[in-house]
Amino acid sequence: MQTIEYYTQEFNSYLDKNVQSKPPHHLYDPMVYILGLGGKRLRPSLTLFSAALFGKDYRHALNAAMAVELFHNFSLIHDDIMDGAPLRRGKETVHHKWDVNTGILSGDAMLIIAYRFLEDYPGNTFKELVQLFTETALKVCEGQQLDMDFETREDVTVPEYLKMIEYKTAVLIAAAMTMGAIVAEASSREKDLLYNFGKYLGIAFQLQDDYLDAFGNPESFGKQIGGDIIENKKTFLFLKSRELANAQELKELDHLYSIRPTDPTAKIKIVKQLFESSGAAENSRLEIEKHTDKAFDHLDQIALKPSQKLVLRTFGEKLIGRQV
Repeated sequence: MQTIEYYTQEFNSYLDKNVQSKPPHHLYDPMVYILGLGGKRLRPSLTLFSAALFGKDYRHALNAAMAVELFHNFSLIHDDIMDGAPLRRGKETVHHKWDVNTGILSGDAMLIIAYRFLEDYPGNTFKELVQLFTETALKVCEGQQLDMDFETREDVTVPEYLKMIEYKTAVLIAAAMTMGAIVAEASSREKDLLYNFGKYLGIAFQLQDDYLDAFGNPESFGKQIGGDIIENKKTFLFLKSRELANAQELKELDHLYSIRPTDPTAKIKIVKQLFESSGAAENSRLEIEKHTDKAFDHLDQIALKPSQKLVLRTFGEKLIGRQV
C-alpha cells in the first residue's frame, strides 16, 4: 500500500486541474482562494486510500474525494461567517476578503459542485454515494447547530457534547473513508467497519484537540493555548469539570467562565488547575484512549491482511499521538 502522503499529493494535483476560476469571478475566485489555503487534505486522501485498500485503482475515487473536500471547505466558509472569524489558516477568511454575501453564495455553489463530481459514477454506486453524502452533510449541519445552541445553554451534558463532535467532525472523516470503499464495491460489513473506524477516530481526534487547546505545547500544537478557555467554550474538559468538581471548584469555574478579562493569562492558569484538580483532565485522557481503542477494534475486524491495514493503524496512531 502507498502512504497517505502519496494520495495527498495525487489529490492535490487533481484538485489543481479541476478547480479554476471563471466568470463570474466573484463566485468562483473565493472557491479557488479557500482551496488554495492548503490544509492537510486529510479527508480526500482517506477516500483515495480506502478505494485502494479494497483493490480499486485510486483514480476511480478522485471525484468522490473532490466531493468530500469541496463540502468540507464549503462548511468552513459558512462556519467562519457564523463565527465572525477574521482568519483561516493564517489568512483572511472569505467573507473578510470579499463580503458576507459573496461568502454565502460561493459556499452554496461549492456544495452544488460537490454533488456534480458524483454524477459520473454508475447507478448503484452513485445512489449509495449520494445517500451517504447527503446523510453526512445533514449531520454536519446538525452538529453545527448543536454547537451554536450550547453557547446559550447552561445545562449541556457530556453525552450531548460527544454527539455534537461526532456530527460536526467525526462523521465526515467516517464518510470520506466509506466513500472510497463504496467506489471499490467493498462488502456492507467492511464498509460499516471502516465507517466506525473513522467515526471513533474522529471523536478521539476532536477530544484530543480540545485537550491540547488547554494543555498542549504551543509550538507543536500550532494554535494559541487556552483559546477555548478565553472564549468560554463548553468543551469536554469544562463539562467534565462541572460534573466532577466540588462545590468550591464549581463556583470558581462558573465565575471564570462568566468573564472575559483583557489579559486572560491568570484565567487560563486557574481554569487549567481546576481541570486537573477536578479530575477532568485525566478523564479526558481516558476518553481519548477509549475512543481510539474502539476505532482500532473496528479496524482489526476488517477482513484484510494486517499488512494492508498497517498504514491506517499507523495513521491513526500518528493522528492521536500528537505531543501534549
